[in-house]
Order: sequence, then C-alpha cells, then structure tokens
Amino acid sequence: MNLSGAELIIRFLEFAGIEIVAGIPGGASLPIYDALYGSRIRHILARHEQGAGFIAGGIARVTGRPAVCMASSGPGVTNLITAIADAKMDSVPLIAITGQVPVGMIGTDAFQEIDTFGLSIPITKRSYLVKKIGDLVKILPQAWNTATEGRPGPVWIDVPKDVALARIEWDQKKELEFWNILKIKNTSKISREWLDCFQKILSNSQKPVFYIGGGMNQPYTADLFRTLLERFPFPVVSTLMGLGICPDLHPLFMGMLGMHGSRATNMALEEADLLIALGVRFDDRATGKLSEFCPNAKIIHVDIDSTEIGKNKNPDLYLKYSIQDFLAEILEEKIQDHCNREEWLNHISSLKTLYALPMPNKAETLHPFSVIKQVSEILGEKAIITTDVGQHQMWVAQYYPFQHQGSLLTSGGLGTMGFGLPSAIGAALVSPGKRIVCVSGDGSILMNIQELDTLRELDLDVTILLMNNGHLGLVRQQQELFFSSRFSASKFSLPTNFAKIASSFGISSFELKEESDCFEVLIEALNIKGPSFVVLNIAPELHVLPMVPPGKANREMIH
Repeated sequence: MNLSGAELIIRFLEFAGIEIVAGIPGGASLPIYDALYGSRIRHILARHEQGAGFIAGGIARVTGRPAVCMASSGPGVTNLITAIADAKMDSVPLIAITGQVPVGMIGTDAFQEIDTFGLSIPITKRSYLVKKIGDLVKILPQAWNTATEGRPGPVWIDVPKDVALARIEWDQKKELEFWNILKIKNTSKISREWLDCFQKILSNSQKPVFYIGGGMNQPYTADLFRTLLERFPFPVVSTLMGLGICPDLHPLFMGMLGMHGSRATNMALEEADLLIALGVRFDDRATGKLSEFCPNAKIIHVDIDSTEIGKNKNPDLYLKYSIQDFLAEILEEKIQDHCNREEWLNHISSLKTLYALPMPNKAETLHPFSVIKQVSEILGEKAIITTDVGQHQMWVAQYYPFQHQGSLLTSGGLGTMGFGLPSAIGAALVSPGKRIVCVSGDGSILMNIQELDTLRELDLDVTILLMNNGHLGLVRQQQELFFSSRFSASKFSLPTNFAKIASSFGISSFELKEESDCFEVLIEALNIKGPSFVVLNIAPELHVLPMVPPGKANREMIH
C-alpha cells in the first residue's frame, strides 16, 4: 500500500479511535484536509482556530482521551496557541496538527510561515517539526503516548506541505507493530515504609482535611475517592478544577478554597493540623499568601507530576504517583483511622452553618445566584456546565451544586475568556442526552462569539446563559476595591443587544426580565431542541464575595 504523509496521519487517527477533529483549512494544510475527505472521521469547521482548539478541548475534558484540532501555517498557528496553552495549564490531552511551508522554504520568511516549533515548545508537553515522511511512523504514536502518559497535556505536530505530499510504502499487516499506542499500566507499588509513615501521620492528626484538585478529574478516580471518604470521613475542600469530584451535597464537602472560596473553607484550613493534598498544584488562587497557607498543618502531597511537589509548598510526606493508583492501593491496604474526631467534624458543621455563602431571598428570582440554582433544579443530572472567565465563573463555582465528576468545564490555570462557548460545543458533540449550559459574561462571549455560527450549524443542545453587566466585571470589581474606584477601560460605553445577535445567527433567544416569569422562561430555554441563548442583565456593582485581596492570606478575605 502506497500512502502520502497526509494519508498516513489520517490513517493513524482512525487507528487511534478519533471520531471528531475540529479545525480550519488553509494552503499549507490542504494535503491533510484532502486526505480527510472520505474518512470516517467527522470534521467540525470552526469559525476561528482558537474556537477549534477549544472545541477539541471540550471533547478531551469530557472523554478524558486525546482530542485533535487542526490549523494551517502562520496565522492559523498563532490563533491556535491560546487554546493549546489553556490545555497545558489544565492538563488536557490534545494533539494539534498544523500545516507548514515546505521544508526547503523554512527560514525564508515564506508566505504564511512562522516558527511553529519554537512558539509551541513552552505551551506543550512536546512539539515536533516533521522533516521526513518516514519520521511520521514514530512521531504519531509517540505524540499520542506523550499526551496521555503521566500528567496529560497537549502535543503539537507541525507538518510541512512537501512532507504531507510525499509517499511511503506501507505494510498494512504490520500496523499494530508500527503504531504502538501504550496501554499504560502501573507495575510499581507504594513502599511499606511510605505507607507506615502515612499511617503514623494520620494517627497523630486531630484536624485533617482533604484538599482535592484537577489531578483527580477522572470518573474512576472520583469513584475511588468517594469510597475513601467513607473510610476516612475528613472534611473536603476543592480547587476550581476539582469541583464535582466530591458531591456538593456531601455533608463533609466544604466547597472551593482560596481567593473566592467560602469563609468556612478558608477558616477550616487555618485550623487544620493535616492537609492531604491530592492532584493539586498549590496555585496562588487557592493558597493566597503562600507562607501563611495552612499554618498549623502537616502536608501530605500526592501528584503524578514530580515538578509540582515542593514547587510552591514543601510537604512533610510526598509521593509521585497516579492519584487513581494511590487511592486504589490505599483502599486495598485497608489502612484504618481509629481516631475519634467527632469534635472536629462538629466544628466543621458549625462553620458551614455560620459562614454559608449569602443567598438572595426567594422573591429575587432574577438575582444571578438564584438563576444559577434554578438551572440546577431544572436540569438535575442532565447538565454539563461550561464557563468563561470572570465574575460569572466564580458565581457558578460558589453556587452551582455540582454532584458529578466532569459536570464542570472551565479554564482554571490560564483563565481564558472565550473558552466557554467553543468548549460547550465540544462537550455537546460527545455527550448525547446532556444539556450543555455555557455561563458567560458580556466581556467573555465577545471573544469567540463567531462560534455561535458553528453552534447553529451543528444544532447542538447548548444553552448560553449570558450575565450582562456592561463591564469587564471582575476588572471593575478590583478597580473599585483596590484602585480607589478609578474605572479605567472596564466599561463598554454602548449597550449590546445580545439577544438580537443570537437571533441573527438563527438561535432562539430569551431575556429574563420579570421575576414571576423567570423559572418558566428558563424551563423553555433549557428544554428547547437545539441551541438557545438567554440574557440576564445584572448590576455592575454586584461583587464576587468573599474575596482574598492580592498578596493577602486567605484568612484576610473581604466578605
């Protein structure tokens, strides 16, 4: 069998089980798109390469498997960079495949040439510039394995046009041998010495807390943690990326910690004498002033990425290990906790009662907190929530009662405005029977609003809930609190008719105006077949609280 480089790429993606790719073609990538013609792989034509990257990101975040996005050289590459950087920060397995000018023209400032390899190195786990067709045979499975091994993340493959057009003889019978996609198995075991040390620290603790994060964001891992919680009934705090792993309604769950966490959560961490940190980075939004984070606690840190251990906070006991394997082994070892911590758990319950997040009264149905709660009441387990970045994102994190792993998709590490809509499209493509709700703000939605056209074309069950305050809300809030209300470049001078924009794309649009009709309008919008767009106008003075001021300890939060 004689194949072109482009045909080899598509053949590998089919072999790997890829069913959907998102992208935009261009001159340098046309051979790859020509090979895609007639493939069983479905191509989603985004309206912007960044949108394509986030669509693939939405697919990967829901499935936990690598997803693929494509772009052409030059501006196609630079438009894709933000989405790939976002995937790197949030440990999302992506494979970006881009076209490039022919090998002989690299470095000549040819039309639409850019140094893709150099630009992509800092934002990927690994980047490849393919200079010979024969190299694809090794690079393709290697890229797949790299994206999935250890801490997941994105890989970039840049394919010059002449390499994509070159031909190679291919032995179909040896395909399994050529394309060795690893079935990752852990053959190591946690040492007896480590387990004994873990048991000793546990036994000496009176006020332990589980601190969970995105490194646990896999279905089986979440199931194991819930089982572990039955054996070790300790309070649980979560990062933004860990929401949903422990059910919001679980009596031991305290919510999100850190900058916009609840007062109860941050107060509990001030008193904790043991922090069991699982799949977390100790990032600044979670810890506040690092030197004063959990001042009385010993720290046990388990993470698959050794570079994260001790990077920000030095642990008393650490383990570089898959969280899933760690939980499975701890449960198998039957490590027990015989301490009586009734006083600690009663205190935690009191903190949750005394310092619960404020709620508007029942009559205020148009308040954003009320609307978020109403969405959860209407959809229950049928919902996957995506957000953009800003005040609305934090309100969702604070008030939406996430009960299941994978029910929240958000840009955590990079904090990318424009993430919500295209990632919702990706999630909807692989989540039949679910309603995807993209909660966005007027600043964020404008970043990738062109993807409404993609959504309309695909006719997916996605609802955009837009919280419109005419401002870059979180910027305005910080200017008010920390810059003496000098509102510089945070207000949109002229109002935008977002409902009309959505309607012009052919999407059913609604506005929440009357308190009495709010719930009924939401029911209609959330149950309509295909996409819908809901606008909620809110006051720009409404803040996200509590809030830890920059550079302050978590206990110094404004509330």
